[in-house]
Amino acid sequence: MTRKVVVYIAASLDGYIAGEGDDLGFLEMATKEGEDYGYADFMKTIDTVILGRRTFDWLLRMNVFAYPGKEVYVVTNQNLESIEGMQYFCGEPQKLIAQLQEKPGRNIFCDGGASLIHSLLCENLVDELTISYLPVLLGKGIPLFSSDREKTLLQFVSAKTFDTGLLQIHYKMLK
Repeated sequence: MTRKVVVYIAASLDGYIAGEGDDLGFLEMATKEGEDYGYADFMKTIDTVILGRRTFDWLLRMNVFAYPGKEVYVVTNQNLESIEGMQYFCGEPQKLIAQLQEKPGRNIFCDGGASLIHSLLCENLVDELTISYLPVLLGKGIPLFSSDREKTLLQFVSAKTFDTGLLQIHYKMLK
């Protein structure tokens, strides 16, 4: 069975995953003690994380980089030496996905950013998409979806609402 590539991400209602200047402050509005919006259960389904360099750098700056027990790949355009707990991958993301899918394992989690997600969508490499929409309109920032790609059909799987106003929608990609 092929390992699935899954995107699990939060966005503003108008589709931004970050505000101007890579500001993720809007995510705080969904913080509620004891509520993780299914993240812990989701993390049990994956053993590999891929993310873009800007996302990785932001996580390091905020000191929130935590994928214990997971294989982590940072997709970048630079040849960089890998460090403990993660590997840099310089090249086309579809090559990395092909390499990862050749090995046995659980699902592969794409944790952003937008350009990496866009690249994977353009190559029809995303199998599932879970978006947690927060009740805010940012108006500007980094959009989750770029407008320069082909139409993509989705199959609705589920939707959940939460007390914080967060709406989480899970789709399978139709290929």
